[in-house]
Amino acid sequence: MKTTGNTVFISGGSAGIGLAIAKKLNATGNKVIINGRNEERLQNALRELGDAVAIQGDLSVEADRVRIAAHLKEHHPDVNIIINNAGAAFSYLLNETSNAHEKAVIEMNTNYFSVIHFTELLLPHLLQKAESAVVNVSSIAVYGSNKFIPTYGATKAALHSYTVALRYTYEEQKNVQIYEVYPPLVNTEFSAEIGGANGIPPEEVADEFFIALEKNQFDVPVGNTKAYASAFQEALEKLKG
Repeated sequence: MKTTGNTVFISGGSAGIGLAIAKKLNATGNKVIINGRNEERLQNALRELGDAVAIQGDLSVEADRVRIAAHLKEHHPDVNIIINNAGAAFSYLLNETSNAHEKAVIEMNTNYFSVIHFTELLLPHLLQKAESAVVNVSSIAVYGSNKFIPTYGATKAALHSYTVALRYTYEEQKNVQIYEVYPPLVNTEFSAEIGGANGIPPEEVADEFFIALEKNQFDVPVGNTKAYASAFQEALEKLKG
């Protein structure tokens, strides 16, 4: 996949991993379009980027997904990469809450259902491009649960399963590539409640993704996720052989 001259839409692009990826791609000759729910944060991010575009909206809301997809196709028809990075997570203990199901619904809607729908809205457009990509940001949580974010891992495991199926579906159409980025704990505001200060910087995720894009490496484990991914792959090979 080319690493310059792309037009890239990044959900959750006003902070954290999304903003770090936006900065990396912006600095390497790509047009960047960031999305977020909070207009003030978007404007602050634009000041850091210098040369980018922002579209405010909440992709967990169907009407906003439809509106943003239509806006991209009409006003930014050259968009050829979408990065589904926006996410939701709740930190709590199952034995200390009576509304885990409500939290799980929000997480699953944001991290899974909305990604499927938004991708579905833009795939026909991407398939018309000579070179395009869908990038889903999942998590180390794909490989196991955590009692402090008990329902979050299941949403990322679902996203992983969908991403693999999407990749298999379009593997013969060489003009669209399907990537999955697996960050570990990252030092962002998003992960502050679960010890994010001990995590890797978001710039490390952005750097690893950029290298993977250049190498057409569709699975992108980052940091200590690499050990989990390697062990998982070894187990799969043993089952096959």
